[in-house]
Amino acid sequence: MNTSEVTKQGMRGQRPDREAMTGAADVVSEQQRRERDARPGEHSAEGAEFTSYYGKPVINGIVWEAPAIGGYLFLGGLAGASSALAAGAELTGRPDLAQPLRYTALAAISGSTAALIYDLGRPERFLNMLRVFKPSSPMSVGSWILVGYGPLAGVAAVTSLTGWFPRIGRLATYGSGAMGALVATYTAPLVCDTAVPAWHEGYRYMPFVFASSAVAAAGGTGLIAAPSGQSGPARRAAVGGAVVETVAATAMEYRMGLPGETYRQGRGGAFMRAAKTLTLAGAAGAVLGRRSRVASALSGAALVAGSACTRLGVFYAGVGSQEDPKYTVVPQRRRLDERERGKDTQ
Repeated sequence: MNTSEVTKQGMRGQRPDREAMTGAADVVSEQQRRERDARPGEHSAEGAEFTSYYGKPVINGIVWEAPAIGGYLFLGGLAGASSALAAGAELTGRPDLAQPLRYTALAAISGSTAALIYDLGRPERFLNMLRVFKPSSPMSVGSWILVGYGPLAGVAAVTSLTGWFPRIGRLATYGSGAMGALVATYTAPLVCDTAVPAWHEGYRYMPFVFASSAVAAAGGTGLIAAPSGQSGPARRAAVGGAVVETVAATAMEYRMGLPGETYRQGRGGAFMRAAKTLTLAGAAGAVLGRRSRVASALSGAALVAGSACTRLGVFYAGVGSQEDPKYTVVPQRRRLDERERGKDTQ
């Protein structure tokens, strides 16, 4: 079929072949077409396989480093949830629980900020993000949250250690506890507001995963540091956070579609399985070993380790989904097909 014939068919209202319209009919042999049609997965959203040109990713690669960003995500969550739990312990008259949680919050937020600055490369880049406040940017909002939360956590910890200005320390404890919820959750929209399929497609569930994981880690810290007589709130937080985290993470893996595979395969899958094992074991130990100081401490350590594995699992799942182009293109084609079918039914 030559170009004039294609033009005539188009003028008659007939739909010409795609290869002819693109000029590919002259260079694609019939044998090549048959071989291509025998691999529908590479060209349709219905198939299980997809390859891009030369197998290259179709979105920019993740330049973040796993230890730095994994630590940033984990430590920030631990800090925020620890402050919230410390505020509750202060309010209910449990000083032996509130005090170590204040120290944990300060150490964790310091480490989280240091990891972020390290990944940025130069400290001034963090300061540059404070030049403006942009509500549509999770990174801008998160930077201001850190600036507001960090001093409160510091004052709460220092006054607790020195015994100076107890009223100011109590107010700082309540203030950091109120902001702790933001610190523990803002990193979820931060990672979901990207083109990385395993992160973006999980936006409905990621805040619940991050928040519950942070609560489980803070509860685990309380089990490690506080005496059994005052660890009741930490124990309840640990068990509740562990259960919600496991349910939310499982729902995210299986309901987010094709990119959910990356939470069950490869390095991301390995960390997520370790996270679930440690988290559930820690929750069970927190319930069964509540009368044993040693058992409670071991359970708390398992919960903290499980929370760290969750963050690393999320990070590596994102890396896996970015490297394989099918996780980007196939869901997009499916959504496009659904829109087209919706238009046809109207």
